[in-house]
Amino acid sequence: EVPPLDVPELLAVLVRQSGPFLDQFGIRRNLCDKIVENLCSKRKNQLVLRSLVAGEPPAVDPDKISDELDLRIASVLQSTGHCSERGGSWTDFMKPDVTDGKRHVAIVTTASLPWMTGTAVNPLFRAAYLAKSAKQKVTLLVPWLCRSDQELVYPNNLTFGSPEEQENYIRNWLEESVGFKADFRISFYPGKFSRERRSIIPAGDTSQFIPSKNADIAILEEPEHLNWYHHGKRWTDKFNHVVGIVHTNYLEYIKREKNGALQAFFVKHINNLVTRAHCHRVLRLSAATQDMPKSVICNVHGVNPKFLKIGEKVAAERELGQQAFSKGAYFLGKMVWAKGYKELIDLLAKHKNDLNGFKLDVYGNGEDAHEVQSTAKRLDLNLNFQKGRDHADDSLQGYKVFINPSVSDVLCTATAEALAMGKFVVCADHPSNEFFSSFPNCLTYKTPEDFVAKVKEALANEPQPLTPEQRYNLSWEAATKRFIEYSELDRILNNEYSATTIRKSNGKAIARSVSMPTLSEMVDGGIAFAHYCLTGNEFLRLCTGAIPGTRDYGRQHCKDLHLLPPQVESPIYGW
Repeated sequence: EVPPLDVPELLAVLVRQSGPFLDQFGIRRNLCDKIVENLCSKRKNQLVLRSLVAGEPPAVDPDKISDELDLRIASVLQSTGHCSERGGSWTDFMKPDVTDGKRHVAIVTTASLPWMTGTAVNPLFRAAYLAKSAKQKVTLLVPWLCRSDQELVYPNNLTFGSPEEQENYIRNWLEESVGFKADFRISFYPGKFSRERRSIIPAGDTSQFIPSKNADIAILEEPEHLNWYHHGKRWTDKFNHVVGIVHTNYLEYIKREKNGALQAFFVKHINNLVTRAHCHRVLRLSAATQDMPKSVICNVHGVNPKFLKIGEKVAAERELGQQAFSKGAYFLGKMVWAKGYKELIDLLAKHKNDLNGFKLDVYGNGEDAHEVQSTAKRLDLNLNFQKGRDHADDSLQGYKVFINPSVSDVLCTATAEALAMGKFVVCADHPSNEFFSSFPNCLTYKTPEDFVAKVKEALANEPQPLTPEQRYNLSWEAATKRFIEYSELDRILNNEYSATTIRKSNGKAIARSVSMPTLSEMVDGGIAFAHYCLTGNEFLRLCTGAIPGTRDYGRQHCKDLHLLPPQVESPIYGW
């Protein structure tokens, strides 16, 4: 009973799907819209004429040409029994579903629990606290690793046989940490672990794992990392508003490698290009990261609520006259040279006599553990090495002073946790510590001699109790508020659409019609197109350090995630 799509309608669909591709050749979206309107108007006139001849009211509203095409496509697809969550490979013409008055926020990150790294933990808390407000629907998209990669990444020999099993683990950990049940969706995309980079690289087009109807607002945790080898839709084409959050100071790590200065030069420019092409807004956690286009600096991270509870417990004990801290100083961090161990050993070796009798307990595991411990022993430093453990462990709560000389961090989570627990923190006067420097218990040093003085000051005094305002500033509630403000999400969530959209009288968002693209838009489009072409060539991918076979996901990911093979999901002609 549903007539098939005729030739003009098929052409209209083709033009709409090819919009981003035609855009690269200077054919703007408003011209494509006019072509679609002309093609569909013939069908509309035919239907109206038939209705009038039959003595019936017009079957088609003349003001809803675009919606009519969507309805026609949907009805034809429904009549065939076909159902698809994802749009085409070129663009998605399905608008986000906001019928219930809620916007959709998709948070995409590069790691997942049980790997206790910042890009696994912080996006999880962000999803929970954004969903807590119930003003928007939230989806957290995390990488799924095959079992062989899980064995390399996850601690304590933890592995999962299915995404559902890992999702249960994540939700249980989160609920235990925050104390409430967070209502958001967790989805998985295929990922592969790179031993050389010690990080997870997406396999295939990550954006396709957000259904078209939910493609509204995207938050890319580590946008440069997600897009180094991204061969798929441009995020800003699929989503109305895209925010990137820079977590890692990659340049600082790369500079420590062989030929580091040259590598850092290329990585710096690649990071700038991919974030510019794929984000509307970029948030840098501190000035320790590289400066990027469209970026602002703001700490949008909080601390796990359990650390604030420990701090409240310590404050209560001190009010009762009890001794809250019975131990001296400690350092906690992954045992790799780049995480502050080089700076720590250099400082203690240079001022061994000035810190006579000073003992430091060091907690951590890592690839450089043997070398770090051997160096400390050779220099006869008074360091007591222990296995790594959770910062909230009972054995660490008695320490009064946390020492962190690292200058490679962007925003050290352990520093925030120590302050939340009411401890002194001795750290470098560095952009990564700027947010913490306003806290009275944070003692920053500029020179090695100043380091000695701050350590002695911390050991000789008692830390001040945190005020309610200081506790709030460390919380995820405050971090979420800062994020919504600095990412301009408040404006978007209040239906004040992004700069690329305007509002029609019926309340719907449409693309802003401009006669000529701006120079910035032309450059961004050109960068995105060039990047798409380069990442599509397997030889060039391998030359730049990509994991073999990550342009598309493989058989094991198809099996684990119940996916169609890439050649079926995205045929070569892209329709």
